[in-house]
Amino acid sequence: MSAGAGDALADEVVVVTGAASGIGAATATRLIAAGARVLLTDIDARGGEQLAASLGEHATFCELDVADEAAWGNAISHAETFLGPVTALVNNAGIHGGGFIEGFSESDWNRSLAVNLHGPLLGMRAVVPGMKRAGRGAIVNISSLQGREADVGLISYVAAKFGLRGISKSGAVELGRYGIRVNTVFPGLVATALTQGLPDHLMGKVPLARPGQPSRAGTPSDVAALVTFLVSDRASHITGAEITIDGGKSVRFPTTIQDYTTEIGLFDLKKTSTHG
Repeated sequence: MSAGAGDALADEVVVVTGAASGIGAATATRLIAAGARVLLTDIDARGGEQLAASLGEHATFCELDVADEAAWGNAISHAETFLGPVTALVNNAGIHGGGFIEGFSESDWNRSLAVNLHGPLLGMRAVVPGMKRAGRGAIVNISSLQGREADVGLISYVAAKFGLRGISKSGAVELGRYGIRVNTVFPGLVATALTQGLPDHLMGKVPLARPGQPSRAGTPSDVAALVTFLVSDRASHITGAEITIDGGKSVRFPTTIQDYTTEIGLFDLKKTSTHG
């Protein structure tokens, strides 16, 4: 099968979290174009419903806070009722979480881990029984460069994303015997609502000041193309993989976003929080 062709994913029912905007919306759109049936989920009910309606009969929406275990049960039941048994999960929903070791908000810490770490685990637990019955499945966890390299002022976010890396690896080992693949995607700087307010030179709107940086910021569609491939049978021999998609940013030392923020100053993460 060829991901991206009109019927390449005709046998797939995919749940995408954080699907009302950004990477999640682009992923849902790309999956639909490839023939999949998609359950879009988000805490933004209005945005999610509007997007699902625009994508046609193979898309449906269910409001979901990924940190709510009961809500996951409702979401999977919704998918099975309207689309069929779930064969793939894209854990995309996430929020930023800042803070320093000597100064962080406990409530922010708890919420960051609930959404960015516990939420994906709950999602995996919700879809695995059906995948085991089917003898196949694909799970793609969307992380971040901060899930590979630590950074300053992002203690709760870094902790959660490093934890997600471990969950993905453990899932690949544990679930492989059932034909279930688990992979992790590490996007670099992507032009979404989360990155609004960053300087133009980081977003590729003006020439870059330093050599070796990517020529532009990534787009949600860049990430969506990779995720669609990982869901497809073309990736049937890929599991436990960690794939960075950052335009080559992490090839250049240092590899963290601090290389950006030392020039521009840390932006206010609380103002850019999102759930997808």
